[in-house]
Amino acid sequence: MSIFDKLKSTAASAVRSAVQSVGNKRETFTFSALPESLAQMQALPEATLDTPFKTAALTVCALCAYAADKQIGTEMLNWLRGPRPLNGQEISFLNDRFHGGRTYIPFSYFAGATPDNDYTPTQPYTITIESNHISDAEAGYMKLFIPCGGADSPRPVKLRMRGDGKWFLWEQYLMTDIRQPKSSDPWA
Repeated sequence: MSIFDKLKSTAASAVRSAVQSVGNKRETFTFSALPESLAQMQALPEATLDTPFKTAALTVCALCAYAADKQIGTEMLNWLRGPRPLNGQEISFLNDRFHGGRTYIPFSYFAGATPDNDYTPTQPYTITIESNHISDAEAGYMKLFIPCGGADSPRPVKLRMRGDGKWFLWEQYLMTDIRQPKSSDPWA
């Protein structure tokens, strides 16, 4: 067996073992405070990025940071994306999603955040990430789901495993519209 074949076999084995351990699973992450800089994010225990669940949880934190400061949020998201930074179209999409004061959207993924309390999460910040029977449908990728206080069904996030076993953000579908906060709803 050549060196290339050994490397390929090792990477494939790592993907198989990571995927086989997922199934229908839930992982909950708790943050005493949300990171306000890339350095703070990288200091968190989840920053090892050794499971797709950790990367998904940090993605929500990065989107919350983006709501407060686009540059810091972009730095965090680019780090979570690994060798594939955000392109102009993706940045434009994020800017559009936050336009009009919709900075509450990423906070809706934390426990306790509902339209009735204007998506104010309980503290410490707690987020649950779920997998299901289709999560591992594509080799080397993981599609996870995050329950949202403003939607009827969990929203997906797709992650990709690099050859070293670290998981990176591939696509996120978290910034879609949700129910308006009560204070903004003229019908409430």
